[in-house]
Amino acid sequence: MSKTGTAADTAEPRPIYSTGGIAAASAAGIGVAVIVTFTMVGWVAAPHDTFGEDIADLLRGAVLAWLVGHHVSFAIPEGQISLLPMGLVLLPGLLLYRFGRWLARNCEIGRLRHVYRAALAIAGPYAAIAGTLALLARTDVVEPSMPRALLMGFVIAFISGGAGVLRQLMRDKGVAAGDLLALMPDRTRSLMVGMLMSAGTLLAGGVVLFLAALAFSLPDAIAITRSLAPGVVGGALLLIVQLAYLPNAVIFAVCYSLGPGFALGAETVVAPTGVSVGALPALPLLAAVPANGAAPMLSLAALAVPFLAGTIGGVLTQRSAPDVVSEAAPLWGFVCGVTTGILYAALAGVAGGSLGAQRMTEVGPSAWQVGLVAALEVGVAAAVAAWVANWWYTREPRRGGEAVPRNEVSVPEKVSDGAPVAVELPPDVPVGKGLATVTPLRAREGDEPGEGAEPEEAGIAERRAELRRRRKARRHDRSLERRARKEARRELRSRRREDKGGRWRRGASDEPSEEEMYGITYEAAPEDVDPALRS
Repeated sequence: MSKTGTAADTAEPRPIYSTGGIAAASAAGIGVAVIVTFTMVGWVAAPHDTFGEDIADLLRGAVLAWLVGHHVSFAIPEGQISLLPMGLVLLPGLLLYRFGRWLARNCEIGRLRHVYRAALAIAGPYAAIAGTLALLARTDVVEPSMPRALLMGFVIAFISGGAGVLRQLMRDKGVAAGDLLALMPDRTRSLMVGMLMSAGTLLAGGVVLFLAALAFSLPDAIAITRSLAPGVVGGALLLIVQLAYLPNAVIFAVCYSLGPGFALGAETVVAPTGVSVGALPALPLLAAVPANGAAPMLSLAALAVPFLAGTIGGVLTQRSAPDVVSEAAPLWGFVCGVTTGILYAALAGVAGGSLGAQRMTEVGPSAWQVGLVAALEVGVAAAVAAWVANWWYTREPRRGGEAVPRNEVSVPEKVSDGAPVAVELPPDVPVGKGLATVTPLRAREGDEPGEGAEPEEAGIAERRAELRRRRKARRHDRSLERRARKEARRELRSRRREDKGGRWRRGASDEPSEEEMYGITYEAAPEDVDPALRS
């Protein structure tokens, strides 16, 4: 190695668990430093006492804001604060992702399936740091939830850090995302793709619905901002707060399109069936909430989004793994809808919460209602779409406008001149694009080719006749060998019976099967066939 090599090229790989602790501490330290910076800016912009008297409360508030960024709820004398901005999770997530890649570059991780070890090496210490900071941030007024700090710290670090490690390993080993998906079983991969596309369609519909509602209520949002008169620094902080709550608002919009809607306080509802809310906090983001009364007519168009999401998910569920049994396709489509419902039930539970006051103890959607309705709406649409898509993918192929029998398979290598020979298979053999098809095994050199269309050239007929003669001779030789082996097995069994006193367990017959053998192959276009196999 040259003298100009980097330290990373010459250094020994670091221990994975101690390096994971360093990565976790670094990510947590940088995250707290960023939050302290923003807290200092807010402190400077607001009226305050001398710096020495407020430094302890300032640092404690920064730690509490860091915990809020990990979706850690906390208790106050008036109640529980659990309606937390989901957007703040982006900061620790990005930091953990970057340090996960750093860990992968400095530690030796032999296989992609060992990524979980590196993720655990980061998640364990990070959860311990989060729990410790939850204890340090406690006061007589604010009490963060330590169990939630441990849980959310571990989950965020495991997912984000593990994603960083996986991305770095894929880059180092030259593995593309498509190749990674190819390692999964076909049905698992198709279900995951269908579920992600269904969830993504619902999310896109929620974004469009929220932005449209905010655009229609833009004058009200501007009026609320002017009434607050936050100034330059306060306006920037207000914008950050609203951007942090933007994912919550999108999830609320998705729940509206599903039907159950969401609440903005006790005994309130915002749903397609109607809107009934009370006084709301002065936040420009809340201007998108419709006025009390019937839901806007244009917003009812969002009710079609779940069925569109189910249709897309059902089609993609069957695209890469069609079912030979058509009755199974709707089942897999419905499973796609159920997994989508479970995902959005979890997101609804995370997006909602309580704001402590008695009237605002219930804010957000009902998780179980959202999950159930999403599973039914998306699942039924996905089941129907999966059945139709499976019929389309497995329909009889056509050749020249005429249907080709499903049990007819082309075997180009059967004839030397390249003309395909149609091989008749049993009628129950599944044939279709992307399906495993059963075809006779290729005859070994010297064996007689399978019966097919009569060749027109006399030379081919002579070669086939010669092959038949050779095959008969070898068949006679093999029959003699089988008789000899059969006699040897009989003699061996008789000896074993004598040795064991006749208590020899009778098993399956050892005689070779005379049935025709079949192999599993996959259809491919002529241009996709390896040229070496054609020769």
